[in-house]
Amino acid sequence: MELFHQVYGEGKPLIILHGLFGSSDNWHSLAQRFGSFFQVHCLDLRNHGRSPWNEEHTYDSMATDVAEFVSVHEISTPVVVGHSMGGKVAMRLAQRYPKLIEKLVVADMGIKAYPMHHQHILAGIHALDLSKLRSRSEAENLLCKHIEAPGVRQFLLKNVYWVEKGRLGWRMNVEVLEREMPEILAALPQTICWTPTLFLRGELSNYILPEDEASLENLFPDSTLETLPNAGHWLHAEQPDLFFEAVMGFCLR
Repeated sequence: MELFHQVYGEGKPLIILHGLFGSSDNWHSLAQRFGSFFQVHCLDLRNHGRSPWNEEHTYDSMATDVAEFVSVHEISTPVVVGHSMGGKVAMRLAQRYPKLIEKLVVADMGIKAYPMHHQHILAGIHALDLSKLRSRSEAENLLCKHIEAPGVRQFLLKNVYWVEKGRLGWRMNVEVLEREMPEILAALPQTICWTPTLFLRGELSNYILPEDEASLENLFPDSTLETLPNAGHWLHAEQPDLFFEAVMGFCLR
């Protein structure tokens, strides 16, 4: 599958993989900063953004997509940065293709299975009948009834676009993503990976708990874990300076 991507800067390659319901557009500001030091490739994963839709949405299929992207574009041993679902894609990529990448940065995501916790987001998505809406402001007003955080509402609204004059549509494959949610939340295989890895977690997030640290060390023996203060799950958006400094420090050492 040929993934949509955006390129920033020149130099050693760095690939960025977004999280669930996200897209490459979410990373524009940070990609520009990284582009001063790297050639940054921001990808839209399958069923997201402007990449193709497909009935299959597994970590193996997404890792294969990224591996094919690296091969087709003749990218040599990139650094791969993945957030949330994109972090699991990045880890699976390193597990299956250990010689493909040089370093790995996983932003606020563990290897374990997670309980369902997207109910309010899915409720907000289902509240939007895009065939009847005539503006993005109408969509936001409806989302307010289900999603309290303004940042999350804006994050979701980035997926709403004008298919044609007077008709809005989703850039994400809502039907498949909802159906495959158990797969998205599932644990990764217990495959040891020796790729040098930086795990970044938000101090206010519960995605990587103290009891998860041993399992990360067992499967990624050459890894370190850092915590960004005053940051939740969207740590790259909430603490962009600290996130940038942590990634740069890891990549340059």
